[in-house]
Amino acid sequence: MKVIQGVCPVIAGPFTQNGDVDYAGLEALVRHLIGIGAHGMTLFGIASEFHKLTDREKEEMAERFLAIIKPSPAFSMLSVTDHSTEVAVRRARHYQAMGADCLMLLPPFFLGPNVDHIRRHMHAVLEAVEIPVLVQYAPGETKLVIPVEEMAGIAAKYPHAHFKIEPNPPMDYIRALLALAPDSRILLGYAGLYMLDVLEAGGKGTMPGCSFAEIYLAIHALWTGGKQDEARSLHEKLMHYVRRWMSHAEFIIRVEKIILARRGILGSDYCREPAWELAGEDAASIDRFLAEFAEYLS
Repeated sequence: MKVIQGVCPVIAGPFTQNGDVDYAGLEALVRHLIGIGAHGMTLFGIASEFHKLTDREKEEMAERFLAIIKPSPAFSMLSVTDHSTEVAVRRARHYQAMGADCLMLLPPFFLGPNVDHIRRHMHAVLEAVEIPVLVQYAPGETKLVIPVEEMAGIAAKYPHAHFKIEPNPPMDYIRALLALAPDSRILLGYAGLYMLDVLEAGGKGTMPGCSFAEIYLAIHALWTGGKQDEARSLHEKLMHYVRRWMSHAEFIIRVEKIILARRGILGSDYCREPAWELAGEDAASIDRFLAEFAEYLS
């Protein structure tokens, strides 16, 4: 079994300029991430624009993704985002049967389910599969609050449960979870803003976007290689840009697409509507970013 840790980029949803899914672009992006040494990859996260995809598109994307990544050292993760518990259980079993190494589970939030509904949903999916399940907590995007005691209960009951914790800031929640369940396996989302704090606290990795994953890999290598000061310096240099881009999820999705196209990894920077419109200064910041980090992105 592949170990769920390290730098695991969330794959952008690749589209042609007319808005169709760019399946060839998806395959090129996965090969690129394998080539730069990403420890794993996630498909159908928020950065994948999962909410703008049809079921048929998602099925073909998952098949192509898994076919390329399976022979590689990188682990594969598919996200289960359905708001119906019954549908989420079926999809989780299906993704396991397809050969995913791990699942990510976004708990339901549409129409404000209560804690008991959310608990039953998470437990049902965890009981449906044997592969690791990364329970995602993204209150900024979902407006859903899950008490830390619920997560600790999951950790105690399900050994294959992992956690993606991404409030802003996340450290109080993460420390509380580790205090209640010290063996919890935690990864950070949120564009890696707090990746070094999480690693220092005992977290296992980060799940940034995919357009400049080389920089996150360099930071991770410095940190795990004992060069913490250098890791912090590079991380702060990167966060100078990322903090603004992460002011809205659609903002950084748009920026990442532009960078992928500018780097020639994808053929188009198209985002399905509704999409973020960049201001002039934001476009200029991408130019400065690409120039400043050229040594990592060439």
